[in-house]
Amino acid sequence: MSGPGQLAFAFPPSVSYAEADFVPGPCSAEARAWLARWPDWPSGRLGLWGPEGSGKSHLAAIWAARAGATIVPGTALAAGEAPALLGAARHAAIEDADRLAGDPAAERTLFHLLNLLAEAGGTALLTGRAAPARWPVVLPDLRSRLAASGAVAIAAPDEAVLAAVLAKALADRQLAVEPDLVAYLVPRLPRTFAAMQQAAAALDHAALAGGRRITRALAARLVAADDNPES
Repeated sequence: MSGPGQLAFAFPPSVSYAEADFVPGPCSAEARAWLARWPDWPSGRLGLWGPEGSGKSHLAAIWAARAGATIVPGTALAAGEAPALLGAARHAAIEDADRLAGDPAAERTLFHLLNLLAEAGGTALLTGRAAPARWPVVLPDLRSRLAASGAVAIAAPDEAVLAAVLAKALADRQLAVEPDLVAYLVPRLPRTFAAMQQAAAALDHAALAGGRRITRALAARLVAADDNPES
């Protein structure tokens, strides 16, 4: 289900980041416990890391709402000035911050942002695909700041969590599916968060393209096409 054409869709899904809509499970228990300990974080910073689609953005949004924090996209660091990105907030969630590594301008902005937060007695939540201490950052002062940060991972999900993630991804796309479709698909897909998101996108595209309901037969055809991409 990961082919480029299969992932197309007419409108982006309206993803809910409400706390009530987060899918809890053993894989995120430690991360949720660390967020609940706020503001008691080492050095006032916490790195939240895990694979694509694992819920980092959702947890960051939940924490930001609790803490009154601003959310700063990592992509804004290269072109933005730290005071403007922070505004009047004393706390910030910096999303996909690992992607700035190696960009001198972005690294300097993040370093300045962390300094401003520290001077204000604030806190920073940084999300990424690896722990902050492992990011290939070039700026020495920033590298030392990140190495001193706390870090917590979202672990590999179990089947129950994957089923709930797929169900939520379908609901975010306002897709009505047969009751047993999620139970059918989950064991037949890669055991990753990203695979659940890709499956929902592929089903959405197939339904839109063919004007069909999402049935188990349609899902089976998509699984078979993904297993045999050359056929």
